[in-house]
Amino acid sequence: MSHYDLILIGAGHAHLGVLRRWARLERPPGRIALLSAGHEAWYSGMLPGLLAGRHVAADCRIELAPLCRAAKVELIIGEAEALSAMQRQVQLSDGRGLNAEWLSLNVGARVACPPQQGAGMQVLAVKPFADFLSGWQNWQADPQPLAILGGGAAGVELALALANQVPQLALFCRGPLLAGHSAGLRLRALGHLHQRRVRVREDCPISRIDGDCLISGAAPVWRGPRLLLASGAQALPWLAQSGLDCDAAGFVQIATTLQSHTHPHIFAVGDCASLPGTRKSGVYSVRQAPVLAANLNAVLRGLPLRAYRPQRQSLALLATGDGGALLSWHDYSAGGQLFGRWKDYLDRGFIQRHRLSG
Repeated sequence: MSHYDLILIGAGHAHLGVLRRWARLERPPGRIALLSAGHEAWYSGMLPGLLAGRHVAADCRIELAPLCRAAKVELIIGEAEALSAMQRQVQLSDGRGLNAEWLSLNVGARVACPPQQGAGMQVLAVKPFADFLSGWQNWQADPQPLAILGGGAAGVELALALANQVPQLALFCRGPLLAGHSAGLRLRALGHLHQRRVRVREDCPISRIDGDCLISGAAPVWRGPRLLLASGAQALPWLAQSGLDCDAAGFVQIATTLQSHTHPHIFAVGDCASLPGTRKSGVYSVRQAPVLAANLNAVLRGLPLRAYRPQRQSLALLATGDGGALLSWHDYSAGGQLFGRWKDYLDRGFIQRHRLSG
């Protein structure tokens, strides 16, 4: 059992921000490691542009080894399979065990999938990204009609990126399209989807997959060979089994200091955490990074902790697959190539900020 003072579990947006800050400034004392399932971290904001052919894979990922070297943090490649909150131990899928005085979770979430009966429909989840890209590459060799499950920003961006690459495309939403966003953004998105001949079904939750049919309630609503999952976040099952206090959906309940309510030696951020006023969005995870970095430094040095206050509003920029983007801020919405260039600038800036050598 390898022992550390701190283990960062998962290479999510917040942990990348923590490492970047430690690479530029002095990191806290002690033996620190990052546990990641792969050698690279993919940036989800550039995935639609990659699928639309506007980026290459190398543009959208961050090599973790140079960033960890610059931050003087050990990189451990492995997948967390279980966590004992009380014993502060992490069990990896390959049988290794890790132990630390302090733990920080930025492990994201799974993509929800309806129950499936039969093998009549191929199903591909948008996460993890490396697996998705490999699967999509195979699908591209033989284009077939496609349905996308998920009416949020990810589902809309994927539909607009892929509409010209498949014979038919349908987008299914549990509720209204882009629920929680402004009415202007929703109308603009519907317009773009209509122009690309994407069939949009709102308020149509998919209860199960039966052979090659999607079933809503008891009624078949679509028949086809392939389904892409871009639906809501589903908690990793080992979080609720860890002894941590979790909400009804299995996400770790945290205080404003980003610590677990029941186990303050464990921090949790991003999609795996539950904090009122915080959406499961990369924007919020990025904003948590400065507070998380400060608080991990504080606990390792015996200093006071800071509170994270989620922003009330966040800027939405949705790629439209043609180089443009849709913008939403408060009740204002707009669209066009100018916003697409702005989105590219922001996305490339995120990648460059985290491409450090060391």
